[in-house]
Amino acid sequence: MTTSEFSEVKTTSKADEQHVIDTLVLAFSSDPLIRWFYPNPHDYLQYAPKLFEHYGGKAFDHETAYYVEDFSAAALWLPPGESFDEEAIGALFQETLSEDRQEQAWTLFEQIDSYHPNEPYWFLPAIGVDPPHQRRGLGSVLMKHALATCDEEETLAYLESSNPENIQLYVRQGFKILGTIHGETMPPVTPMLREPQ
Repeated sequence: MTTSEFSEVKTTSKADEQHVIDTLVLAFSSDPLIRWFYPNPHDYLQYAPKLFEHYGGKAFDHETAYYVEDFSAAALWLPPGESFDEEAIGALFQETLSEDRQEQAWTLFEQIDSYHPNEPYWFLPAIGVDPPHQRRGLGSVLMKHALATCDEEETLAYLESSNPENIQLYVRQGFKILGTIHGETMPPVTPMLREPQ
């Protein structure tokens, strides 16, 4: 029996928002796309928290931010009709990225738009496990918890994988690859969609 089988998924309160952001910053410290944005460690630690807040922070308002085992893993889900804060991300990128990387980032977002479903869907901006706790099934526990809601509501689930190593986790949860987005120097991003089951 794995540790994950004993893991209870909890909803994050507004007071614990920073704990979840910290977990995601640690979890994504070797993520190809995020580190392409911020390859310098100082820049990454300074700006990644803001990026997660702008990209998935609305999950805290909807009580759809989850964690397990004292914040060893966390996930941000946005309910149907909700989206990331594009204006805030634009301002952050303008302030912190070179012109070339800004251009590639906006090209990425334009391409991603074409993969978004036309019908209502749950969106997973971020899911991550603190590195010492990885490979214990905690990501799967968080996925199953949220996907149960998608199935109950008979609603699509959508995500964009920024790390090729995670794609099989999503496939095991029922997601299918929609395509791959490549930038000039930017690592690939894989949009994925899951039908309710």
